[in-house]
Amino acid sequence: MICPQLAPDRRGCRITRRALLRVTLTLVLCAAGAAPAGAQLYRWTNERGEVHFTQGIDSVPERYRRGAKLLGYPEAPPPSRTEPPSGTTPAARGSTRIPFVPGRPILVDARINGGRSVRLILDTGASSTTITPRALSALGVDMSRARPAEVRGVTGTAQALVVQLESIEVGAAKAGPLWILAHDAAMTQGDGLLGRDFLDRFIVTLDPRERVVILSQP
Repeated sequence: MICPQLAPDRRGCRITRRALLRVTLTLVLCAAGAAPAGAQLYRWTNERGEVHFTQGIDSVPERYRRGAKLLGYPEAPPPSRTEPPSGTTPAARGSTRIPFVPGRPILVDARINGGRSVRLILDTGASSTTITPRALSALGVDMSRARPAEVRGVTGTAQALVVQLESIEVGAAKAGPLWILAHDAAMTQGDGLLGRDFLDRFIVTLDPRERVVILSQP
């Protein structure tokens, strides 16, 4: 839940809204089977301009293979789990302090599945956590069971994937399993958005005087 300090009329609370993607994403899960397994992820566009993400070049229709773009990376072993994510500081038992600069997006390092981290923009206006397919592939996330999805926003619709993660950790704040959106949104900062599907599991307090966001257990 969000504390009263995140109300829009309080000083400094507009920061969390200044993510590059400002719309609430609506997921429409398609009744489709699991995507074929593959070590590499491809992006391709059909004749109607619809963007698709599939694993393995064999999953791309033959007439679109010439224009398919390789996004995937070979899986790499996760590093030691003893290294804490940067940019976060334990505030108290079960709490995490995230520093921010007024007027800029709030960036956090989120550890995925207990392994490596991605840089995400904390966005209370996003209903779902969104991570780019390139970043997920680089982390070695298994996308063989990803579900096709449609992303609807102010600029129209786009095809994406819904992927299950075992866990997301930001400092001492940990949640999972979570179904997140794998979407290749145009972003100049970070690898995606940390949305309310994660944040709503904690008490989120924004302290403009100390310039920190605190995540604590409810």
